[in-house]
Amino acid sequence: MKSLARKCAPLALVSILVSACATHEPAPPPTAFRMSSPGMPDNSILARKNAGKFEKNPNCTGENVSPALEWVNPPDKTRSFVLLVDDQAGRSGLGVSHAVVYGIPASVRSLAEGELGAPPKAGRFVPGKNLVGMAYLGPCAPPGNALQHYVFTLIATDVDPGALAPGMTKDEVLKALQGGRALRAASLVFRFAQ
Repeated sequence: MKSLARKCAPLALVSILVSACATHEPAPPPTAFRMSSPGMPDNSILARKNAGKFEKNPNCTGENVSPALEWVNPPDKTRSFVLLVDDQAGRSGLGVSHAVVYGIPASVRSLAEGELGAPPKAGRFVPGKNLVGMAYLGPCAPPGNALQHYVFTLIATDVDPGALAPGMTKDEVLKALQGGRALRAASLVFRFAQ
């Protein structure tokens, strides 16, 4: 029995090491188009201040403070960016569009904490309409739910920053990007529950 245990021990160690390596996320290539949030790695849990604030929904109990975002290495022909935020599990699986923001000039490489929930500064972005008609609304998960995933998707486009009218919905923006106008995308996931 001891002989069998000695023979199996190295296999168990290899299994543990392989398992540990499988859960470690590899670093992206240094030239990859990617988005991040300072101090909040991908899949971080948002604070209560980041939850949405919307009087018509009792699940919106926060301050609507958007997380800080930054990005690097957009494609060469980028003229503007589109930012979409979605919760696919929201509304019992029907999904919720939390943010529709576009016309972010190619020279802009970050959005400050709280910037999406505030009135837009000139030249920073064009506000669209999410599910409730706002440009941005933080998470409004019902109490007692498991952590929900909020996917922030940044799309590099060849569309001039002022080309799209304010107030467009996600579907309208995506339709405007058809025909090769979207160049590349990067995403970041945050989680939230009450």
